[in-house]
Amino acid sequence: MTTFHRTTTTFKPGARTMPRERYTSEAILAEERERIFSRGWNCVGRASGLQKPGDYLVREIAGESIIVVRDKAGGVNAFFNVCRHRGTRLCREAAGHFVESIQCSYHAWTYGLDGRLIGAPHMQDAGDFDKTEYPLHRAAVAEWEGFLFVNLARDAEPFEQAWAPMLGRLSRYGLPSLEIGHRVTYDVQANWKLVFQNYSECLHCPTIHPKLATVLPYQSGANDLVEGPFLGGYMEIKAPNQSATMSGRACGRLVDGNLPEDDRHRAFYYTLMPNVLLSLHPDYVNYYLVHPVAVDWTRVESEWLFHPDTLADSGNNIRDAIEFWDLTNRQDWDIVAQSQLGIGSSRYAPGPYSPRESIPAAWDREYLSWMGDRT
Repeated sequence: MTTFHRTTTTFKPGARTMPRERYTSEAILAEERERIFSRGWNCVGRASGLQKPGDYLVREIAGESIIVVRDKAGGVNAFFNVCRHRGTRLCREAAGHFVESIQCSYHAWTYGLDGRLIGAPHMQDAGDFDKTEYPLHRAAVAEWEGFLFVNLARDAEPFEQAWAPMLGRLSRYGLPSLEIGHRVTYDVQANWKLVFQNYSECLHCPTIHPKLATVLPYQSGANDLVEGPFLGGYMEIKAPNQSATMSGRACGRLVDGNLPEDDRHRAFYYTLMPNVLLSLHPDYVNYYLVHPVAVDWTRVESEWLFHPDTLADSGNNIRDAIEFWDLTNRQDWDIVAQSQLGIGSSRYAPGPYSPRESIPAAWDREYLSWMGDRT
């Protein structure tokens, strides 16, 4: 059984926000790409986006272009978008379909969907050339609850080990069977860490999100993950609201008919390092993929997921959920942009966290540990 703790139980007196350089230094961003994004399990989207063998998507992770493709056996592979001949990029499109193979447009080196080199024109005359020595460079790939993850490290920590605290934790939500009902991309004029920290607390909700605060009282709920790379917990959905929507009405049917009674009146919010924000409601789920572009620019991709029966019902209420969070998101992006501007001032100095900010303080501690700062 999951154990919940009031947020005050993890507060460490003296916790302060981080120095200005953490949000403004290009050198630190480069180090974050190397230490965090190159070594962590980055979510690249939903497995349902690769329906058939040959379906692929291309993602940029820590400055590397990665092809994620479903192979003929139904598995998923991830490859660096680099031809083994002369280094040319193989794919230019963000997504698409390979009919049978992956071919470089420069000199027609051709690879199977499993990464094997299967064609190299004129290389038969190159002496001891052996095609088996030139497969595509592979990245580690894993699937969890219908989400796909990629790890660039040569010695990647096994996903089952790195994500052990999350394995089975959300199985009651039936996440693999949910379908995408809406997607949007936001460009946020703030450092990626401010996006994570803002998501981690609701002390700001009464002033920044008056609509949200009437549905999800910021002092309600508790956290079940309070230290480490995965943090968060639930908030109570205030009656008579059925869900976190503009009208308070549910979008449609529950995400899973076996959802426990308590969870039918709660919304769960988790930060999952290094790039996922996950929001779970009784009737829908939405998630955010966080991509640092520059020290003051973060791209956030979001999708709303619903039960297939909800989407098939012409009378569904999904727009209520979409509009609720689109409004909330834009309010968040505005205020973190103001934070970025303020932190850029020469007069900014780290300020104290309150007990209501124990989760962003815990997130900071985890971030610093990833960065090799154990103080």
